[in-house]
Amino acid sequence: MIKRTDDLQNIKMLQDIFPVVGILGARQSGKTTIARQFDYDHYFDLENPRDLAKLAEPQTTLEYLQGLIVIDEIQRKPNLFPLLRFLVDSNERQKYLILGSASRDLMQQSSESLAGRIGYHRLGGFSLRDVGHLQYRNLWVRGGFPSSFLATSERASVIWRDNYIRTFVERDIPQLGIQIPALTINRFWTMLSHYHGQIINYAELGRSFGISDMTIRKYIDILENTFMVRVLPPRYANLGKRLVKRPKIYIRDSGIFHRLQSIENEEQLLANPKLGASWEGFSLELACRHIQQNGHPVYFWATHTGAEVDLFWQQGGKNLAIEFKYMDAPRLTKSMQIALDDLELEHLWIVYPGPDEYPLHARVTALPVTAFALANPFLIN
Repeated sequence: MIKRTDDLQNIKMLQDIFPVVGILGARQSGKTTIARQFDYDHYFDLENPRDLAKLAEPQTTLEYLQGLIVIDEIQRKPNLFPLLRFLVDSNERQKYLILGSASRDLMQQSSESLAGRIGYHRLGGFSLRDVGHLQYRNLWVRGGFPSSFLATSERASVIWRDNYIRTFVERDIPQLGIQIPALTINRFWTMLSHYHGQIINYAELGRSFGISDMTIRKYIDILENTFMVRVLPPRYANLGKRLVKRPKIYIRDSGIFHRLQSIENEEQLLANPKLGASWEGFSLELACRHIQQNGHPVYFWATHTGAEVDLFWQQGGKNLAIEFKYMDAPRLTKSMQIALDDLELEHLWIVYPGPDEYPLHARVTALPVTAFALANPFLIN
């Protein structure tokens, strides 16, 4: 088993601050495995009919328990949140670890009931910090879901991901109370993969799929809420330039993206026209893991004349940015120089697949993707 040290440390830190900690992540991302590494006293899995029956009268079951109580798949009983507030307020010997796989609704419900009492940890798939820099190409091709990455063969990994996609649309979506035919969501998800790394044009998507803009937004919202896609907002301000104000879309897991594109192995990926988009999405997710663990919102920035950066964030009062380039030796471009000036960047990194880190400018550094295996890849000299 791969021990996910960074995730464990962050969850333990949250437990020292809050009586309730929520671990949010896609199905099969490893939430249960992580939870079982804690010294818990009681465990309720709401996909287990017996545990679900035990919580039919939740106050009777939970009121007199002590220690760490784990509730898995809590989105199946959102009415528990007001009770948890009462329980942790009245019994300081109780702590809760709750696991869920639908982010926005779960966060809204729990935040309203548990304001000031809950901290969240968002669990992605494996990162380079988990598997080591030597495994980055396997992580890129197979994606970060533990069962896919650890599969005994490339073929086994492909079969697992195909079954994951089928189960997600046939079982997981209906369990969230979303009444949309599985075939419709599957077709839409596949079509969306062709827009991976691009600006969302809701009207164009609607015409391609034969549905309204509002329905397109609803479908994207479902996939974002279940951690399947990332909707990256634009960064814009009144800079006197025509800036892009629509978000970008990414399939969050590179392995799932490859299956939606019918890519089975690295040889097929390297020959595919989506190679650059795949690299950008994979590297962007690795970068976001480092940036967002400290609570920093992320954006992209682009002008209608072609200047852009793939990722922008602010940290310690400084403006920072990243470009992702699948090339042997990145060089400073006019677009980067414009971004340095217009965004007043403290530093810009160009993440690429090569082995060496080297400067391109006083404020620009070429950074190998393997640096994401380090605790802090974004160091400024």
